[in-house]
Amino acid sequence: MTSCTAADDININESQTIAFLEEAVSYLEENGQAKAIAEFNNATGQFVRGELYIFGYDFNGTCIVHPIKPELIGQTGLLDVNGVDVVGREIDLAKQGGGTMYIVFSNPAHEGKEELKQVYIENINDSLYLGSGYYLSNISATFDGEEMKNLSDYVETALLYATDNGKEEALQAFNDPAGNFTADGRYIFAYDYEGNVLALPHQLELLAVSRIDAQDPNGVDFVRQIIDVAKAGSGFTYYIYPDPDENMTEELKLSYVVDVDGTWFLGSGIYSKGE
Repeated sequence: MTSCTAADDININESQTIAFLEEAVSYLEENGQAKAIAEFNNATGQFVRGELYIFGYDFNGTCIVHPIKPELIGQTGLLDVNGVDVVGREIDLAKQGGGTMYIVFSNPAHEGKEELKQVYIENINDSLYLGSGYYLSNISATFDGEEMKNLSDYVETALLYATDNGKEEALQAFNDPAGNFTADGRYIFAYDYEGNVLALPHQLELLAVSRIDAQDPNGVDFVRQIIDVAKAGSGFTYYIYPDPDENMTEELKLSYVVDVDGTWFLGSGIYSKGE
């Protein structure tokens, strides 16, 4: 089983990545946006250092900076290999001032292999955000398309149940560890938009607890990020979370979440099991 926490070399890369991004922001502030964008897009320039490079998008989702994949420049939006809305999630984070999240993207150091990447985002001037990141190459991050379809269907079934039977009855069903919604290793979680736990059948001690500031082992604000996805109506997001089928070992989780009625949302996820 591969570790989902950062090893010593990843800690170094994390520090280097944050410093690298701050260096790029300072360069932009000192030299102006036009000159900075030109330099960031220079594949042989000072802001391309192996795996480390700067990317940037405007708040319409159009790529402005990408020295590794210049074909993306001018394109709007980006879905990763799992169909996750990468740019949409990054914009949500940038609008909050920035932070860290996961994407799956090709690694130039590994012949373009699609790998999990922890990226750091910084809002520059409410019209542009910059990012950079490091790869968590030891964590498998590809998910079977049929399994993802089954996941979304399962969540939509839970949504229909909540709509037909009401919040109270639905939450009672979702919180039953031996109920129909926890069969076959799956379970439904639910929160309100303040981050209070409404359903979590394998961690019932957390019911009614606010987890708005909860982070995964690598510092990702996963509750805030699933809230952002739910506010958009529905979608997928990555984070690292205990797997009840593996004695609560922390694994990469891909979750699908849906809004219920504007006051609460529900979701479920599937776990990466390694290479």
